[in-house]
Amino acid sequence: MPSPSPPDARPSNWNAPNVITAARIVATPFFIWMLLADGGEMGALRWAAAIFFVVAIATDALDGYLARSRGLITDLGKLLDPIADKFLTGGALVGLSILGELPWWVTAIVLVREIGITIHRLFEARSVVLAAAWMGKLKTVAQSVAITLALLPLASVLGDWVVWVNIVSMWIAVALTVASGVDYIVTVARMGKGVR
Repeated sequence: MPSPSPPDARPSNWNAPNVITAARIVATPFFIWMLLADGGEMGALRWAAAIFFVVAIATDALDGYLARSRGLITDLGKLLDPIADKFLTGGALVGLSILGELPWWVTAIVLVREIGITIHRLFEARSVVLAAAWMGKLKTVAQSVAITLALLPLASVLGDWVVWVNIVSMWIAVALTVASGVDYIVTVARMGKGVR
């Protein structure tokens, strides 16, 4: 009869969710290349870049589900997952701004919020796990939708009215980015007062 595994056994860092996350990080520069190489021409490379982004967002949900459902959550995964997310969304925003399709101030607001809070989360993870609030999750969905719409060259197929849909969706994403950032800061401040 095989002996049971020790209760404090930890999952290997080389598990499926971490491999998927790492692959997303490695492949993101190729996505950025496809986006910029198209030069705003809305050709095959632009479609490929948009499809890559959608698939990458889907794998982000997949690796999180696998890690939670199969008990494969690791410290490495906690470190890599937010890095992969910010690398992908940040690369998309910077690429769109380089192409002149998105104002740089929008990219700056989102990046400052995302990078700042991610660094704080990683720093605090040594002592306490700060779970994502509902507003933060809503922000992530809004960003994913807005960036996907901005990447897809739908205006060339459906007409210029799609541009206004893209603008509205990006405004919603930016508003939720700022609001969720403020909510995070307030929550952390209240936790600090509670500890004191």
